[in-house]
Amino acid sequence: MSYGKIVTAMVTPFDGQLRINWDETGRLVDYLIAEQGTDSIVVSGTTGESPTLTDEEKLELFRFVVKRAAGRCKIIAGTGSNNTAHSIHLTREAEKCGVDAALLVAPYYNKPDQEGLYRHFKAIAEKTSLPIMLYNIPGRSIVQIHTETILRLAEIENIVAIKECGPLDHIAELYGKAPEHFLIYSGDDSALLPVLSIGGVGIVSVASHVIGRRMRVMIEAFFAGDYTKAAKLHAELLPIFKGLFVTPSPGPVKAALKLHGIEAGEVRLPLVMPNEDKLRQIAALFHRP
Repeated sequence: MSYGKIVTAMVTPFDGQLRINWDETGRLVDYLIAEQGTDSIVVSGTTGESPTLTDEEKLELFRFVVKRAAGRCKIIAGTGSNNTAHSIHLTREAEKCGVDAALLVAPYYNKPDQEGLYRHFKAIAEKTSLPIMLYNIPGRSIVQIHTETILRLAEIENIVAIKECGPLDHIAELYGKAPEHFLIYSGDDSALLPVLSIGGVGIVSVASHVIGRRMRVMIEAFFAGDYTKAAKLHAELLPIFKGLFVTPSPGPVKAALKLHGIEAGEVRLPLVMPNEDKLRQIAALFHRP
């Protein structure tokens, strides 16, 4: 399973009543593929506001995006949670919707130990034929999937990749020990170039909603061996990487999408949109008044 270099963790567009805006969702899928060069799309990840989407909404999104993409890119369903049985159910239902893979976040809040993490992911993998991308994000889930646990999981045939937001030394160690087929993606736009330098193959990105093409130029420069160009491009893009998290995501990137002609609407509570001062900061990133 190849997810490409640029995987966009897609926002979920809402209308004025905070219902899914299907027209804008379709426009967004087309825009990400045609205008931003997205290789794969994550549907109902954290950036898609998965905590406040119902299962029915998630499944409808999976079906809709698969149909709209029509094979132009891979579709990865965010089906992880801190409830193993529920994750199994949602992953199996997502598979019926025609998605290409599943993204499984480390269970949050209930703080499983390493054996619990291993058994959680193993149990889900055994109940689906979908390729699985693990998601290690200790800043949100509190727990970190240790290198040894990831290596155990990488022995399972359909666990093929990881989205990493762990420390760089952990990622470097993982790359040095992981099987060749196991793919490491940065889960943090700001860490993209450092992660590439220690074995990463690409990015699961928020910023690629609006600067995907520019990010690809940087990635291609790195893999072509032009490290100076890649470093300069990374430095140029860093203010945008950081600016899209000036308030909790995905409010800032929804505001940025509006500047680019995509009406993604607002965010559902408990999240809120950036205030006027923050909106001006976001607009300035793209030289907009």
